[in-house]
Amino acid sequence: MSRIQLPASIDAAPAASRPFLEGGRKMLGSVPNLFRITVTSPAALEGYLGLSGALAKGVLTPQTRERVALAVTEINGCDYCLSTHAYLARTLARLDEAEIAANRAGGSSDAKADAALRFAAKLVRERGQVSDADVSAVKMAGYSDADIVAHVALNTLTNYLNDAFDTPIDFPVVSATAA
Repeated sequence: MSRIQLPASIDAAPAASRPFLEGGRKMLGSVPNLFRITVTSPAALEGYLGLSGALAKGVLTPQTRERVALAVTEINGCDYCLSTHAYLARTLARLDEAEIAANRAGGSSDAKADAALRFAAKLVRERGQVSDADVSAVKMAGYSDADIVAHVALNTLTNYLNDAFDTPIDFPVVSATAA
């Protein structure tokens, strides 16, 4: 059971949050519980959606963004986010079950994506304290390390929000094993 009250409808949410919830409903067809728990802070909801929208325009492909989300979420042990990103990885990014399992373990069958996931996983496990060699390896794979760091931060934010408030899972349930 959620630790905070989720608004039953968009109309029951604070007025400042309603436009963001409407946007989420138009984009996804429904309002995910992540959005509903965040309405208590319209600034937090706007910040999350703003960063998410900005990063969607970045250099990481949708497939790599979902891969990073799966790796980070597995390490952080957030069942809500793992359920969400496993669903998005299958339906939007079109990743197969073997790839999703590899991503959850911090790797990929795709060499370039593997470099991104290894870097992302190290960032989480080492709390950002990566080596020059780690940064060099991800750059040699063709990535800007800042893009991956920002995606790790975005996913960690949602992991913490959902774990702190015990968000009810509104996607097919997947449980983390690494936490």
